[in-house]
Amino acid sequence: MIFERLMRRASVDLAIDLGTANTLIYRTGAGIVCNEPSVVAVERTPSRDRRVLAVGEDAKRMLGRTPGHIEAIRPLREGVVADFEIAEAMLRYFIREARGSSALIRPRVILCVPFGCTEVEKRAVREAALSAGAREVQLVLEPVAAAMGAGLPMSEPTGSMIVDIGGGTTEVAVLSLAGVVFSRSVRVGGDQMDEAILQHVKRKHNLLIGEQTAERVKRTLGAASPLPERSRRSMTIQGRDLIGGVPKTIQVGDEEIREALSETVERIIEAVRSALERCPPELSADIVDEGIVLAGGGALLGNLSERIHEETGLSVRLCGVPLTAVALGAGRILDGLARTDDVAFE
Repeated sequence: MIFERLMRRASVDLAIDLGTANTLIYRTGAGIVCNEPSVVAVERTPSRDRRVLAVGEDAKRMLGRTPGHIEAIRPLREGVVADFEIAEAMLRYFIREARGSSALIRPRVILCVPFGCTEVEKRAVREAALSAGAREVQLVLEPVAAAMGAGLPMSEPTGSMIVDIGGGTTEVAVLSLAGVVFSRSVRVGGDQMDEAILQHVKRKHNLLIGEQTAERVKRTLGAASPLPERSRRSMTIQGRDLIGGVPKTIQVGDEEIREALSETVERIIEAVRSALERCPPELSADIVDEGIVLAGGGALLGNLSERIHEETGLSVRLCGVPLTAVALGAGRILDGLARTDDVAFE
């Protein structure tokens, strides 16, 4: 018992939001110490092994720009591990960077997983973290962590609704007494928005663009509902002409990008509607009073809160820092600001 207490004091424990697009790590007593893209650049050796060249921001800059023997890989797809070996290498790098050089004892780790994660997927995430150097791994549901990070009243018998829109999944959850009353997880998020833009430009303009260009268009022009005439925007993008095979520059406007994103946005709204329809009446009354809270990077899409308000009639607001809500919530559990007895670990 005394030895275990000493280990806990000496250990630098971590809370990890292992996202499809970005990985955020919260360290005990230090806050968020890592916020990097979930990308790994590997080199294929003559023996067909894969040697890691870069991780995070350095690797993301290589997306779409690598020679044949180098590949930039995103080891997570739709919120779960798609490439175990590369995910383990990425986690090992991030854990080492987050712990710092002074840590001697392997850390305890809290990992956030989507509500719709299968047992096989949960086991893969846990094993990847243990193989990457964690001493002990506990899983917590992303909507629970997001709600805690957003400052919702988790321990009270009050209904709250959180919509966490990540890179690969959207989690819609109704919570009360620190538990999930109802949740809907749909495998749609920022990545699907990028892909919709990429396909739209390819179909309408015969122009092939990369993932990073599509993401930049989404951040600049993306919106869930029409913008006022005075706020209309456009931007110039470059890509490869599919007919002539040469580089080409075109102008795209916010209206056509909104149309490209409409199907993805509708799927998110449908998930919100489904959760509201299945919510118990008493909790529905609480949600009418408190409204819906949005978290995650996808929540920053222009006019999304206004569009959800139009579709549901409920007040909708962004949490303080949508991009870090899940990591901050998991960090609260780690720091003991919320009693772990109150949180349903997976």
